[in-house]
Amino acid sequence: MKGDCILVLNGGSATLKYAAFGPTRASTAGDCLMQGQVDLPAGRHGEGVRDGLREIERRVAAFGIAAVGHRIVHGGTKFAGPAIIDDAVVAELAALQTLAPLHQRLGLAVVEAARLQRPDVPHVAAFDTAFHASMPIVAQRFALPQSWFDRGVRRFGFHGLSYEFIASKLAQMSGTEPTRRVVVAHLGSGASLCAMHDGRSVATTMSFTPTDGLMMATRSGALDPAVVLYLLREEGMSVDAVEHLLNLESGLLGVSGSSGDMRTLLASSDPAAQLAVDLFVYRVVIETGAMVAALGGVDALVFTGGIGTHQAQIRARVCEALAWLGIDCDPSRNEGGQMRFDSERSRVRLWNIPTDEEAVIALQTAQLLYQRSLHGHDRHA
Repeated sequence: MKGDCILVLNGGSATLKYAAFGPTRASTAGDCLMQGQVDLPAGRHGEGVRDGLREIERRVAAFGIAAVGHRIVHGGTKFAGPAIIDDAVVAELAALQTLAPLHQRLGLAVVEAARLQRPDVPHVAAFDTAFHASMPIVAQRFALPQSWFDRGVRRFGFHGLSYEFIASKLAQMSGTEPTRRVVVAHLGSGASLCAMHDGRSVATTMSFTPTDGLMMATRSGALDPAVVLYLLREEGMSVDAVEHLLNLESGLLGVSGSSGDMRTLLASSDPAAQLAVDLFVYRVVIETGAMVAALGGVDALVFTGGIGTHQAQIRARVCEALAWLGIDCDPSRNEGGQMRFDSERSRVRLWNIPTDEEAVIALQTAQLLYQRSLHGHDRHA
């Protein structure tokens, strides 16, 4: 029996996260009723997704499912907002798999299994790239001929669902204090920065793919493109081998030689582990400077993501290195994990805000279905 709950699915390489929101009313998704994750067995991803979805549906059966919202990392040039998923949309998104090799295939595997399991309800894609569609053209362009931009070779940006949540949350919490110029640091196994002006993206560190920008758990982040040419020409590496190196063997793991987990590295006395942490902080600091330059100043700096929310030492080190901006954190508030942790001397407000991508996906799903109902569209796809 169909109910009025929106089920949100967010698939990863090892887990399938889910959340149920309801009851839906008009264009609102309602409160979070239940959330969790199921583990996916290594080497059996397709079968694991199907088994995981059956387990999730059993857990949320009491609420009834009216629609399913999916996190899709890359929307390319055609999707600047949520979309009802049909076969044509799936084909469009499958064509983007090479631009987000760690994420797109997994997201579409969840979509395929969920549509087979629940063909009676609409499925909606919410995109990590969509939030950055507001960036000015100058922030989207590479210094390549126009023809390549027209073919979609441009800076897209990612983590948009997280940034949209932070923009909304910050607007609620800031009250009358001006927060027009905000830099958000989404720091986790994937990491990026976003410069937001009045809640809209104007610049970000990830670009054509989620590999660019900051150093990450296993991703290299920005590097001279000629490095790739060198690896191909001089070292004789294949394209697949280079892709594997940049996405799965680099970043914190590559520099430390031991782990891509920030918690492990912070607890280690190994000089290579310390170097990995130092380089991570350095990259965040210098790229924050670039985001501030894009904004022409900064009113607030927000930390989110697994590292940004839980690692006080990283927050403290980044803030210390950015003291020239007038940033000064309160050590006791920071170490206590308080949401607002700037000192009375700080000219920039400092926030530690846990993100909630699933809430944004649920809201976008509810809003899209409501808009379609107003225009007489069938809610099913």
